[in-house]
Amino acid sequence: MQAIVETLFDAVYLISVIAIGILMIRGSKGERQFRLFGWMAVVLGAGDSFHLVPRAVALCTTGLENYTVSLGMGKCITSLTMTVFYVLLYHVWRQRYTVSGRGSLTAAVYILAGVRIALCLMPQNRWLSVDAPLSWGIYRNIPFALLGLLVIVLFFRSAKEHEDKAFRWMWLTITLSFGFYIPVVLWADTIPLIGMLMIPKTCAYVWTVLIGYFAMKKETPFSA
Repeated sequence: MQAIVETLFDAVYLISVIAIGILMIRGSKGERQFRLFGWMAVVLGAGDSFHLVPRAVALCTTGLENYTVSLGMGKCITSLTMTVFYVLLYHVWRQRYTVSGRGSLTAAVYILAGVRIALCLMPQNRWLSVDAPLSWGIYRNIPFALLGLLVIVLFFRSAKEHEDKAFRWMWLTITLSFGFYIPVVLWADTIPLIGMLMIPKTCAYVWTVLIGYFAMKKETPFSA
């Protein structure tokens, strides 16, 4: 039952976010913020597929324990693409609220993203091992959490300042995604049931993508 339900859920998720991303890229009508948002959705779906597709295959065949290498590699790729996702989201913020300058802020975003990527690529993560160390799971997620927190604050302040109803809940979707993700990082290995939090985390990302899509539909005439 788990194999069927989880595989269907992941298939709907991946197809939906990638399709919405393509629609946004094609329907952006020269609006850079929505084109960026579309690429952001595609990066999200494509990156997650490297982990979710092998997981679905494992669940539907011989079990997760026989797919350690492909699952580990997929998890690594997903970690990298999620970092890119937040960098793109930062640039969506700059485009939407016509932010210029603020080089130190941009530098902070790229430094946090760079540190996160460097930590993800360290061999100590032992991505392809069945007993990957929890400590490195924590290390690589510290700059990621800081990057997420920075983006949360930026969208919260700007949406409130500009009375931006379309993006008023963007900060909340990101907060929820991290709120569901952090317990999985810390305790999923010892309490497997906590891994179920990845479902609401995924729903939070779908909400994020839909916020951008519906804003485009409303603000860009004749969009997809």
